Amino acid sequence: MAPSFMHDRAARLHEEGQELSSSGNDDEALRRYHQALVLEPNRPTTLYNIGLIRKYRGEWRESFDYNLRSYQLRPDDEATRWNLAIASTALRDWETARRIWKECGFDLSGESGPILMNFGMAPVRLNPNGEGEVVWGTRIDPVRTVLRNIPLPESGFRYQDIVLNDGAPVGSRIDAGREYDVFNVLELFESSHWSTYRAVIQATTPDTLLALEELAKTFGVGYEDWTSNIRILCRACSEGTPHEHTEQNIEWIPQRRIGLSAKEKIQIEQLLQTWTDQQAGHVKEVTLELQASEANA
Repeated sequence: MAPSFMHDRAARLHEEGQELSSSGNDDEALRRYHQALVLEPNRPTTLYNIGLIRKYRGEWRESFDYNLRSYQLRPDDEATRWNLAIASTALRDWETARRIWKECGFDLSGESGPILMNFGMAPVRLNPNGEGEVVWGTRIDPVRTVLRNIPLPESGFRYQDIVLNDGAPVGSRIDAGREYDVFNVLELFESSHWSTYRAVIQATTPDTLLALEELAKTFGVGYEDWTSNIRILCRACSEGTPHEHTEQNIEWIPQRRIGLSAKEKIQIEQLLQTWTDQQAGHVKEVTLELQASEANA
């Protein structure tokens, strides 16, 4: 078979793979990509696209292998470098991750092991193919974020979880007048030691609720007012730039649904009892919603 014919046929198979992937048929897309590689094994774009599909499936060894082959053929391609670094991070291959992140222009502390820095605040989208809840966290490396909000329990994520997030932003959020990129979470990287509780309380005034928030800090308990902090957005708005939200001129709702997070249940009990004693608040219901895994308890 003539080399030019093989090249043209591989290019056509690659295009068919792209069309199939765009329509959501990744299995057939992978079939076309692998057929293209039989004809032309060193097609960097085909290798990259296979690595990309494997990334979104969480098949990290395969994603690493194909991105590495693509990187070796075109080391200056930014998208390939990022996906190779993400796969390396997922595999805890810190030597490769550090080397590639440095090539991407990051100035990293330390010489080996996990990257533990402060890259600032970032909102991340949990379960992007599902409900897509967006919470805030602290980026400790280019693609790992520690959750600082208490996610809704149905998300399966907890306060202080470390998540692996993608490198390409999808939408943004505004906080204190500053716009931040939103990154989709790829998977849970490290589970936290914190359990999630839901409390239904009666807070007669905003000051009564503020007292609970301040007490939570004293008791070492994570706190989230789910009644006021949760906004339901359509997918288009969630992946865009929603305007900054405030509660000005909104009628006060005494009954609140509060998310609390703690390592020990007694912290929750003591917090709510102290708040009730001091503020004459009323606790209607407290439930354990998401317990820390036994491995981390």
